[in-house]
Amino acid sequence: MNTVSVMAPDVAEFAFSEANRPEVERILKRYPEGRKASAVIPLLHLAQAQHGGWLPKAVLDHVADMLSMPKIRVYEVASFYDMFNMEPTGRCQLRVCTTTPCWLRGSDDVVRACEEGLGIAVGENTPDGRFFLREFECLGACANAPVLWIDDHFYEDLDYEGTRRLVEALKRGETPKPGPQNGRFGSMALGGKTTLHDVPERAGQDDGEVAEGDHARDQAPVEKAKPADPDAQTESPALVANDAVPNVKGDHGGDARTEAGANRPLRGDEEAKTIERRDEG
Repeated sequence: MNTVSVMAPDVAEFAFSEANRPEVERILKRYPEGRKASAVIPLLHLAQAQHGGWLPKAVLDHVADMLSMPKIRVYEVASFYDMFNMEPTGRCQLRVCTTTPCWLRGSDDVVRACEEGLGIAVGENTPDGRFFLREFECLGACANAPVLWIDDHFYEDLDYEGTRRLVEALKRGETPKPGPQNGRFGSMALGGKTTLHDVPERAGQDDGEVAEGDHARDQAPVEKAKPADPDAQTESPALVANDAVPNVKGDHGGDARTEAGANRPLRGDEEAKTIERRDEG
């Protein structure tokens, strides 16, 4: 059993830890001089994680000074984005998506399972400060609804029982495996593939097997189909000249050759002549 944690306190001063300094430098190197303010969001993420899930004023001020930004600009960013917390919260945050797709797929049951499992309501922290429960707007994983976002992981395809098991594991200090919780792979249909059953043959491999450890996109591209005869006729039949159409009468007395020619697309030279005649007229 893990030691019971408490919510991080408010502080008068803040500095990034020695353990986080390399990550701070890596973030800052992404942006050129004069554009360091662009690092504000990743630095706030890092600071929030270091401080236990929320951002006191001292943390915001430290990031503002580091980036030579007006403090109000950092306050605006932190208060605008929903993933930043400016009040004390539990260190482990459970965010239940309750937008329409998840709601239709049972997000009410997920909320109920979290509330009953943690003994708190949405918007509250557990008394020991370990967990914070809230609703969240669309997490962008609608194909795997309903979804629960816990710290940096998505838990998908949940129901009441699955969510209760998840919560109990968290309370034991475990980190359950992220992703679908109903046994399916990614967003694949629960019963397995419905398309793309055949693995394409790739250069240098037999029977379409992909080398172990290699992702499919890293393999040589699939060989595209080519005409058997490079000199084969490739012009569409619809573009054949009028002379290729037999000069016969239709049932209604019309000229089949004329009618076929009138309904086919114009070739480039014919189109140019048609436009020229129209301009002259």
